[in-house]
Amino acid sequence: MEEKTFFEYEDVKVTNSRFISGGQTYAMNNVTSVKTQIQKPSRWIGILLLLLGALLAINASAAMGLILVFGSGIFLYLQKTTYHVMLSTSGGETSALKTYQIEYVTQVVNALNEAIVYRG
Repeated sequence: MEEKTFFEYEDVKVTNSRFISGGQTYAMNNVTSVKTQIQKPSRWIGILLLLLGALLAINASAAMGLILVFGSGIFLYLQKTTYHVMLSTSGGETSALKTYQIEYVTQVVNALNEAIVYRG
């Protein structure tokens, strides 16, 4: 049977027989299921610093408070949700791809599901 490609972009490739991601190759015949996992960043430190900065700006040192508010605002802005492509095999579950782009993960997961159905 000839290898059929379902998705290919940069270093990620999904075919009916293998999944290549970041230099790692997974045999599709070992993959039993695939899903997306969402990992939200912990923002409590940024929120705490933002509140502390606001209190400083109001009560004591306006300049230091504003610097803290600005810095914590940038910190919170830079925190991004991470999306993982999770593969389930007989050996357990593994994160095979990690990105900040939900559309990209959705395309890869859809291609992996097509490859699983195709081989069956």
